[in-house]
Amino acid sequence: MNPTTHATTILVVEDEDEIRRFVRLSLQAEGHAVHEAATLQRGLIEAGTRRPDLLVLDLGLPDGDGVSLISELRTWSAAPVIVLSARSGEADKIRALDAGADDYLVKPFGAGELLARVRAQLRRRPLAAAGTEAAPVLRFGEVMVDLARRVVERAGQPLHLTPIEYKLLIHLATQPDRVITHQQLLKAVWGPGHAEDLHYVRVHMANLRKKVEPQPSMPVHLLTEAGVGYRFVP
Repeated sequence: MNPTTHATTILVVEDEDEIRRFVRLSLQAEGHAVHEAATLQRGLIEAGTRRPDLLVLDLGLPDGDGVSLISELRTWSAAPVIVLSARSGEADKIRALDAGADDYLVKPFGAGELLARVRAQLRRRPLAAAGTEAAPVLRFGEVMVDLARRVVERAGQPLHLTPIEYKLLIHLATQPDRVITHQQLLKAVWGPGHAEDLHYVRVHMANLRKKVEPQPSMPVHLLTEAGVGYRFVP
């Protein structure tokens, strides 16, 4: 049993019995306490009573779309949501992520990948709970970001970021391992009036990578989720 996850409660909302069993056994083997639901309504009830630390959610439920569950959940809970779905289209991914999902895994999937995604989301929880005030310095690779002083250094040398580049970096870096859609970035950095200006994100992200990535053409921290958005990996 992994000592870092022994107290973690996970809710699996999936209507296919075999997949639900596979996910449950995989998670239990890692030491998680697992609860199950096969419908949207039961999933909401379980989420409300169990207060899970993380949800694994199928979108194609018999009594509704899993996106509705995410939207409802986000009115009262910040628990990470990993979507499992046979829907592989970009529009489906964007809809789920914009509704508040944290990650998206397309069926079929392996236990190893699922567990890696779960571990990544659970690593985010202490940072999200503490907030940036409790962790005023972020470090990744050779880069150090002092949030209190708004100072960025690379290999000990001052690194000049434009205000837009700084806001992009902070929005991504304070939500590690979470897929952030283009629309979410545009709203957070430029404001709600720029929802369609995707070229803004691409241009500024390219410039930001040149400054913080060891090899900008092969990024290891600011990763592209094709057609969807970006993910920061510390």
